[in-house]
Amino acid sequence: MKKTIELLRKNGELKVIEDELDIYLEIPHLAYAEVKKKDGGKAILFTNVVDKKSGTKFDEPVFMNVFGSYKRCELLFGRTIESVADEITKLLHMKPPAGFMDKISMASELFALKNIFPKRLKGKGACQEVVYLNEDIDLAKLPVLTTWEQDGGPFITMGQVYTQSLDGEMVNLGMYRLQVYDKDHLGMHWQIHKDSSHFFDQYQKAGKKMPVSVAIGGDPLYTWCATAPLPYGVNELLMYGLIKKEPAKLVKSLTTPLHIPADVDYVIEGWVDTQEMRIEGPFGDHTGYYTLEEPYPVMHVSAITTRKKPTFLATVVGKPPLEDKYMGWATGKIFFPLLKTTVPDLIDYHMPENAGFHNLILAKMQPHYKGHAKQFMHAFWGAGQMSFVKHAIFLDENSPKLDNYEALTSYILDRFTPKSLFISEGILDALDHSSPETLVGGKLGIDATAAYKVEAPQLLGDEELLEKIQELIPDATGVHQYMRRTKNPVTVISLNKTKNAKEYFDALIDLSTNIRIVIFVDEQKNDIFNPYMLIWRVTNNMDALRDVFITGLMVGVDGTNKSSLDGFTREWPDDVDCTQNVVDELKKKGLWDLDEKLNKEFQL
Repeated sequence: MKKTIELLRKNGELKVIEDELDIYLEIPHLAYAEVKKKDGGKAILFTNVVDKKSGTKFDEPVFMNVFGSYKRCELLFGRTIESVADEITKLLHMKPPAGFMDKISMASELFALKNIFPKRLKGKGACQEVVYLNEDIDLAKLPVLTTWEQDGGPFITMGQVYTQSLDGEMVNLGMYRLQVYDKDHLGMHWQIHKDSSHFFDQYQKAGKKMPVSVAIGGDPLYTWCATAPLPYGVNELLMYGLIKKEPAKLVKSLTTPLHIPADVDYVIEGWVDTQEMRIEGPFGDHTGYYTLEEPYPVMHVSAITTRKKPTFLATVVGKPPLEDKYMGWATGKIFFPLLKTTVPDLIDYHMPENAGFHNLILAKMQPHYKGHAKQFMHAFWGAGQMSFVKHAIFLDENSPKLDNYEALTSYILDRFTPKSLFISEGILDALDHSSPETLVGGKLGIDATAAYKVEAPQLLGDEELLEKIQELIPDATGVHQYMRRTKNPVTVISLNKTKNAKEYFDALIDLSTNIRIVIFVDEQKNDIFNPYMLIWRVTNNMDALRDVFITGLMVGVDGTNKSSLDGFTREWPDDVDCTQNVVDELKKKGLWDLDEKLNKEFQL
């Protein structure tokens, strides 16, 4: 971690804050504001860290926003992201050598692959210079952050969670938020589709406790590897070796059979009693909403080891943009070759960060026959972590670049009709709050590979349209039309909602000659002139089976919060918002320097 700090300092990518700051809200609020700046701001090293509640002053610094820019990602990888993707592509398409020189070349490439496999060392590592056992174990000795006011407690947010299968044949490295309950217990938020959860099932059936080792810090690439969407049973540290051209060097944990990198800053070892569950959460997550309280497994800590002078690594999540924007960018590019093995006619794909990644995917493909895009939708919704994507738009090879949102949106809207829609049902991420039941809900696909002939509506100005809408919907408070130059302009209507949105949509039939696509949002906490955050809100809040309405050429989408008006019986979570008095205090100290325009744009 010290090498990383120096690397970022040398390249002008580091900000050091020496003012005394609290692990409760203050430090994470500043990191949250920093990543909203142009190009992700700077990585921040907080060197004067305290816990005001307990009066504790920590010796170690807290390091945040490490991956929070494209430049920093490539600095940490030590190479271009494209070069990693190219190497994976080459490996996937390796062919038998045709002649002697081909054999020599292949032998050289295969010999280099020996470095990708983790190497187990004898003895202890730097991560075990300081050891806490038995009565000395106390998680409060670590500067674990409480990020948001409604969080259930402090959470470790960049922990590398090492687990293994019951027979020890498979190992896994994952990243899950970890709630600190007390001095020696952690909540393990591994969701049902995670490898650790599969291993947990094995131990539970066998009636045995499950070993877990959590590492923090070290080479930041370990942390990125923990997020890598590799197939079940594949050791994520293979990616470290592939990228670095040297193996990850591991040492055995002191009280579990698991091996962890020798150079990490902290290791928390322990055992999960598979018969014990404890309420975990709430937690302000990367969806921008609080995930609700639910029972999850509990880790009983058996040892804590550290370097002599560790650095605590953490991230902050909430509303976009976040550090995961840049981590996700690297992941998307690197694993594109693997995704193409499932869907060979895929040309490119992109997951906008303001849709929380899993809420929307844009995919460019080479369509060969009628219905090809719908076949792609099924393939995506059945492919690993892609199966958790809620909304997918498929475009042909002639479409604009997928990150050119203005041109791309025009391209889609000029060829769209309700025939383009495909609504299905499938598995959802555990963090999704909008579906009527957990883990399962509506999926929406849009086939924009086919160009339908569409008649443009008779446009009205926003003020005139609002007057006509309010005659039909007195609860409407505002209207703004986007992409008016296209054949399917998008009309956003804000509401003081008193009924189901389907009733509002049905009331607009008389205006079907003037509008095409209608999106309803609540007036409270929404700015109908802010498309970035409207996409965040609507893709989070909608369930396609319940919230998409079609009449003739009109399509309606309900992006409002759901309640009993909608037959919604689950608890609806709050937005993740900064605590105003904390922000005011940081401003008094001269530390909060986020432009007010950005504060408003990203709705902090």
